[in-house]
Amino acid sequence: MKVFVIAGEPSGDALGGAVMAGLQALAPGVTFQGVGGPLMQAQGLVSQFDMNELSVMGLAEVSPKYRALKRRIAECAEAVIAAQPDVLLTIDSPDFCLRVAKLVKARSDIRTIHYVAPTVWAWRPGRAAKMARHIDHVLALFPFEPPLMQAAGMTCDFVGHPVVAQPVATAAEADAFRAAYGIGDAPLILALPGSRKGEVTRLASRFGGALALLQKSQPDIRVVVPCAGPVADLVRDLTADWPAQPILIAPSDAAAKRAAFRAADVALAASGTVSLELAASNTPMVIAYDMNWLSRQIIGRMLLVDTVTLVNLVSDTRAVPEFIGPDCTSSQIANGLRAVLAAPKAQHTAMALTMDRLGKGGEAPGLRAARSVLSHVR
Repeated sequence: MKVFVIAGEPSGDALGGAVMAGLQALAPGVTFQGVGGPLMQAQGLVSQFDMNELSVMGLAEVSPKYRALKRRIAECAEAVIAAQPDVLLTIDSPDFCLRVAKLVKARSDIRTIHYVAPTVWAWRPGRAAKMARHIDHVLALFPFEPPLMQAAGMTCDFVGHPVVAQPVATAAEADAFRAAYGIGDAPLILALPGSRKGEVTRLASRFGGALALLQKSQPDIRVVVPCAGPVADLVRDLTADWPAQPILIAPSDAAAKRAAFRAADVALAASGTVSLELAASNTPMVIAYDMNWLSRQIIGRMLLVDTVTLVNLVSDTRAVPEFIGPDCTSSQIANGLRAVLAAPKAQHTAMALTMDRLGKGGEAPGLRAARSVLSHVR
């Protein structure tokens, strides 16, 4: 069996690595071609080019790179058609992946599967019908997505969210982390300003300002910042003047990052899948986010939901406070942190429900995704 697989950013690389491992377990002899990062390469993929070329987000951010991306889209489509795989498996990064699939479908009958359903429940619902013109089957991360994909004309399986299979720290590891850094019983704030240059640049000063305001009422707070690989140096520079001498965790220290998640009393995080990682560690959170002004204006007018926090959406609650766009100010964020620190247990039920609904305790999502791929292709 031949699979051409494409991922465009680290989260897609993780999904790709897991489904590739599942395919190798269920279909020995499977071969792979395509584009991916280190986790997919560890499963035997030789990437056609550096996946980081595709890691852009937001309408304004994509525009300057459009010509280069368009060239890569054409190159990938040509490679798929030349390879004649049994299936083209595209993973997230719809602005890139779905354009490749469109070109492939226009010139072949190669089966196409897209991993991660478009968030049509949040904005631009017409994307599903448009996607159905060149995607045959969808692998969904959320249990409420299959009916939406099926209504648009595609088959779709809920395969579980990868967060339920990720390791989390124990209480003992959390205690050891606090002891190692001399934190003791002091309030520990986990700060997560993002993994992309644009969002870190926009959020770091606001996060730092919120922590400074919080420190006025709680002078003993400590702050820990796990650094994402692509922006580690930037995070180090932009947090240098934060209060409480932030503890910076290197991108390579996954164990310390897990321990920090578990040890924290509250997290201040950029919007995204990190809210699910926090829920897996049972860590209460405050979500804050802003984006390029143009992207904010366009996307803000198209949103169909009143929350962008995945824990709120999956649990069908509004337990997690969020400060988005014009509300993403240091003063409002600081008030949110104070409220959560005062009543942290209010989020625990919502976080537990979220994990259950995403497949916790069931078969690993990568293996479920592989079964779905094989079932569709065969």
